[in-house]
Amino acid sequence: MADGVPASAAQALALGIVDDVTADDLLAAARAKALELAGSGTRRQARDLDRQLQPGDREAFEQAAAEALKRNPDLPNIAALAEVVRATFTETFEAGLALERARFIALVADDRSKALRYAFFAERETARVPGLAKDTARRQIHRAAVIGAGTMGAGIAMCFANAGIPVTVIETGDELLARGLDRIAGTYAASVKRGSLSAEDEARRLSLVAGQVGLEAAADADVVVEAAFEDMDLKRQIFGTLDRVAKPGAILATNTSYLDVDQIAASTGRPGDVLGLHFFSPANVMRLLEVVRGKATAPDVLATALDLGKRLGKVPVVVGVCRGFVGNRMLARRTREAERLLIEGALPHEVDAALTGFGFRMGPFAVSDLAGLDIAWRNRKSLGQTAPVADALCEAGRLGQKAGRGYYLYPEGARGGVRDPEVEALLQQVSARLGVTRRPIPAEEIVERLVYPMVNEGARILEEGIAARPGDIDVIWINGYGWPAWRGGPMRYADQVGLKTVAARL
Repeated sequence: MADGVPASAAQALALGIVDDVTADDLLAAARAKALELAGSGTRRQARDLDRQLQPGDREAFEQAAAEALKRNPDLPNIAALAEVVRATFTETFEAGLALERARFIALVADDRSKALRYAFFAERETARVPGLAKDTARRQIHRAAVIGAGTMGAGIAMCFANAGIPVTVIETGDELLARGLDRIAGTYAASVKRGSLSAEDEARRLSLVAGQVGLEAAADADVVVEAAFEDMDLKRQIFGTLDRVAKPGAILATNTSYLDVDQIAASTGRPGDVLGLHFFSPANVMRLLEVVRGKATAPDVLATALDLGKRLGKVPVVVGVCRGFVGNRMLARRTREAERLLIEGALPHEVDAALTGFGFRMGPFAVSDLAGLDIAWRNRKSLGQTAPVADALCEAGRLGQKAGRGYYLYPEGARGGVRDPEVEALLQQVSARLGVTRRPIPAEEIVERLVYPMVNEGARILEEGIAARPGDIDVIWINGYGWPAWRGGPMRYADQVGLKTVAARL
């Protein structure tokens, strides 16, 4: 109930939700079951069922309810579910029904519920792609190849194995390949240890993963996903080779986060087979998949990619070609403003607290430390851009959690980062060098300055046709960037605040 995950027919039978499951003629089986029930001479009603509570049931329930509430402190439906189920231990059936109805009515009117319903339908609307007919032919996907065995490549390979699709992981050398395969095996082993994966499923998935050195190993793949470094020359070189070795009709996909998919496609003689499949890290966990449609991407390639995304358990959203596509293009605006807040007087923990108070699980600087500051630093250098605070941290070797220090300190044994006086002194120095008089910045202003520029960029994205609908942008941010679903996404949030207010504050 708390997860909202549909139950299969077999699961429903095991739970006692349904009376029978049949693989035979449905109407005949239903008629036979109806006659059987009618002939039993008893009328079954939920209120008459024996609860059959066992010792420890109440304690087990309270533990499960506490865990669900801890995972979802901002979702009112979880608290209501816990209260209603708790009533089965203490109330009559009639009183329980009355409580259930009262909580349902309250939830229906709750703004968070309205936002969640909006997100539910927006996610389903993403399947309707302008210009793509429902009856568009699909290509068959029986085997996959992933180029690159790093963190992202390994995660993408696991996505295919989890879906039952054989996948070959390709690297440039034996050592890199072995490290990537070990990463995959280690991730599965950790899942088994946690109890979220059976040993049998672990073995089955690992049996679907093979590793080889050299791009020639992609020859028999129906879809190839390139997950190499964010370097245009390297990607064009890889796709030029794939054009030669991949079989006719194979879909050639790049996992680039920023680069021009059309330029990459132009390095092949079959640009219609090329598109972007932008997975989000960790790829085997995150639900979002940005499907980047190039100007030459064939309709059947796009349709197949959407089906493949669903088969991999992702939420695929079609976007157009521009730097950063939708999610990262908007994120760049937030990142820039977060840097400005630090220069003007805010401290990292204040900015992060304002955004977690808004509903995000992590603030921007905690996220940067987790991802590694050097990634964005390298990206800025390639573009000739600077960020005074972030650059100074990187130059000081403060590269995030992996270095034990970034925007925060990470003492051994500590859970999460802690404030660092050195960083706060560095902020004072940067502000003074830039001639900025520091001032306290309230949480409300911090949230506005982080969110409203993203909304404005989202409006540009819609104007340029990079995204088809505001809802597509919201689905991307909810599923890929931690936007709280109960706020409905940045574009819906802007509508709630009022576009005139957003424009005036900007």
